[in-house]
Amino acid sequence: MGDVWAGLPILVQDIAVLLALLVPLGVLAGLLWRGYAPGRLVRALLWRFRWANTMFVALIAVSVGMGIGLLAQERGLRQGTAQAASKFDLVVSAPGSEMTMLLATVFLQPSDVGLIGGAAYAEIAGHENVEIAAPLAFGDSIGTASVVGTTAEFATFLSDGAIEGRLWNAPFEAVAGAAVPLEIGARAEPAHGHGDAAEEGAHAAEFTIVGRMAPTGTPWDRAVLVPVEAVWELHGLANGHAPGRADQLGPPFDADFFPGTPAIIVRATELWANYALRSEFTRDGETMAFFSGTVLANLYRVMGDVRQAMSLMSVVSQVLVASSVLLGLFILTRLFQRQVAMLRALGAPIRFVVAVVWSYAAALLAAGTALGLGVGLAAAAVLSRVVTARTDIVVSATLGWAELHLAAAFLTATALVALLPALAVLRQPVASGLRA
Repeated sequence: MGDVWAGLPILVQDIAVLLALLVPLGVLAGLLWRGYAPGRLVRALLWRFRWANTMFVALIAVSVGMGIGLLAQERGLRQGTAQAASKFDLVVSAPGSEMTMLLATVFLQPSDVGLIGGAAYAEIAGHENVEIAAPLAFGDSIGTASVVGTTAEFATFLSDGAIEGRLWNAPFEAVAGAAVPLEIGARAEPAHGHGDAAEEGAHAAEFTIVGRMAPTGTPWDRAVLVPVEAVWELHGLANGHAPGRADQLGPPFDADFFPGTPAIIVRATELWANYALRSEFTRDGETMAFFSGTVLANLYRVMGDVRQAMSLMSVVSQVLVASSVLLGLFILTRLFQRQVAMLRALGAPIRFVVAVVWSYAAALLAAGTALGLGVGLAAAAVLSRVVTARTDIVVSATLGWAELHLAAAFLTATALVALLPALAVLRQPVASGLRA
């Protein structure tokens, strides 16, 4: 059934969702607000048992809201990670795990990876279809911020040129990410390593912050970008340039004095050239070239399997909630058993009694579902802030059709189920109801 639904055009799905929402709501609105007798009685019941009704609506809202919040958050996380990788079209590294290199380059997760030599870098940087070939150098940190050695050209590309202050003109000048708690002019000594394993005082040098990048919405907002030559020199290596050009910063680098780099971020002159470059620089035992978007797509495929499992769990939970709603409706109808018995004793038609009980139940369900959309939006916003704070990936979760599908399905199914307690009321003897 799910495959059949997924195969329908999006417009057909959306029309079905709108009808599923509008039909029960329209019927309910007509009964409640157009002056019919069932509407007046339902309003009286809603007010008479308002505290019990409020609790029932709140429970429905929480159950619907949590499912909606998780679905919206998963989609927001996908969009956030895709945005974070948008500047990393093609990554060239030593052979190994593409996922490990993606986490190291795009999300700045510390990793132990191999290095690309000077000859390979020179070939990549000198290719006619390569516009930018930026080496990256990791391993150090300033507080909780990663120190990343690269080129001024890549820093400008990453920030779209939005840098407060200026770029570096000397080896130990740096540009801080937007979320790094260092102002322009501050001086900081780098530590070797990250986190608890960082070795303070391992480098007898300080970086001076001369610029700050505008927010990018990526983990690079918590990075300190420095000339790649400075990172090499801190670790006692050659700085990539021949002795006669030792004061130079940035490309071109001398292959004989190039210490190696774990990754090269490549930007091609044309979009089509990316595919040719990936094929050309994927060499057994030498280099590995991959699209960050392709690796993310594979990750999304795994997440899609997880999403299907979560969706199945959500369906199961919604079935349990619907069962609880049915039980709750049976209990709530006991509250006004005497009023229903009086209607029947006065000769009210069966359809009138069913309309009163069903409209009462549908009003609670509609209110709970509508409130659940708000709860889901609030839950997604809170989860987005938590994920953004933990990962430095800007996640913005909003409600979409998937969430409306879930709300509409729940409301439609439970509105139909609400007919059962309405019909069950008719099975109760009038005499016992009057004595209740």
